[in-house]
Amino acid sequence: MATESRFPDSFIDEDPQKALEALDEALQGDSDNAEWFCQRAYAHILLKNYSCAVDDAKKAQQLTPSLPLAFMRTGIAEYHLNHYKSAHAAFTQGHQLDVSDASFEIWIKRCEEMMGEQTQIGSDNRTPAVPPVKHDWYQTESQVIVTVMAKNVPKDGVCVNFMEKELSATIQLASGEKYNLDLQLLFPIVPQQSNFKILTTKVEFKLKKTDAMRWEKLEGEGQESNIKHFDPNQYPSSHSACNWDKVMVDLGEEEKTDKLEGDAALNKLFQQIYCDGTDEVKRAMNKSFMESGGTVLSTNWVDVGKRKVEMNPPEDVEFKKY
Repeated sequence: MATESRFPDSFIDEDPQKALEALDEALQGDSDNAEWFCQRAYAHILLKNYSCAVDDAKKAQQLTPSLPLAFMRTGIAEYHLNHYKSAHAAFTQGHQLDVSDASFEIWIKRCEEMMGEQTQIGSDNRTPAVPPVKHDWYQTESQVIVTVMAKNVPKDGVCVNFMEKELSATIQLASGEKYNLDLQLLFPIVPQQSNFKILTTKVEFKLKKTDAMRWEKLEGEGQESNIKHFDPNQYPSSHSACNWDKVMVDLGEEEKTDKLEGDAALNKLFQQIYCDGTDEVKRAMNKSFMESGGTVLSTNWVDVGKRKVEMNPPEDVEFKKY
């Protein structure tokens, strides 16, 4: 009896479990019937026994390699197992055997779409490349400040070695990778008076200068003929044009990170300017503050040294003597 009349798809659709039992019994008596293996694979697919369906469909392929239905059943079962590459291969072989069956083309397209999605997901799940870590520097009269732009470095994530003409540091990044900073300094520093600080967005190394001179660059061999001492009436400079107002803003932002706010942060900034300033800067700050009743604070001794600093309260404040 032909497979179509005994085990048609409609019979299996009506009751897959009953059809499976009938096919089991039939195959015990005729284990070489490729069409029955195909139909039992179909019953397994309806019952979501996809691995069993693959086994039966491949058995049918072995018995009758020219049977397109065997490749169709194999492809469908493999597809539901998310084995899209294997499913695609089965559908392609089946389509070669029966080019008139448009179902193969539909399934091939589905497999290609799913394989494309898997490739995209795999690409998205790859560990993103760690962006390059940058470092920059600026200087005051007494210090060279090297800043490494690395966010969320652990509090114990920096190992540093200050030497007379070298800065060597290893920084553990938030990604788990390590960044090595090795600098051959232009001029000597005082290692014992150098330190570092870990902030939320960066790591800052403060190098104490041996001499109060302006560094033309951060690294290299210092030449005596190139030494330029600071003019106390000028802002310090670095290897490039420095917006010193921006530096002061950055220092203010740093103090915010250290949980200083309002007057505390401002006082901290003034203290730092005073500590790092020349004698003339300190005299200018003291004179302007005292003579103006605390309403003016200047670092320009050339200006305030030759005049009395008048009081200059804010527009909405009236100054009174007590």
